[in-house]
Amino acid sequence: MKTPDRGEVWLVDLGYVAKVRPCLVVSIPALMQDRALATLVPHTTSARGSRFEVEIKARFLKPGVFDVQNLVTIPHAKLLRKLGELDPEPFSQVEDALLFWLGLKAQNSKGGA
Repeated sequence: MKTPDRGEVWLVDLGYVAKVRPCLVVSIPALMQDRALATLVPHTTSARGSRFEVEIKARFLKPGVFDVQNLVTIPHAKLLRKLGELDPEPFSQVEDALLFWLGLKAQNSKGGA
């Protein structure tokens, strides 16, 4: 069974119109007694300029953004393959935007989360 870790980017079958796309794992690994689910932030190449989009450059991603407003929780079975892992600093940027979207952290003065 695939057990994704926080900070990993996986190619994921999101099923509907969202299709197959890279997604960043933001949940902690599930244990045996837990449901085999992962919470993800999808990556998109169609940026809208939202304050909830985080542009991350990584060798395994096309230019684009992680959209924390589009948070999804899916079964591990939808994970197709691991593409790579974000370094701590870029992961922290996505995490900050996610906390801001959820109302758990104030937006910083630079305009980003």
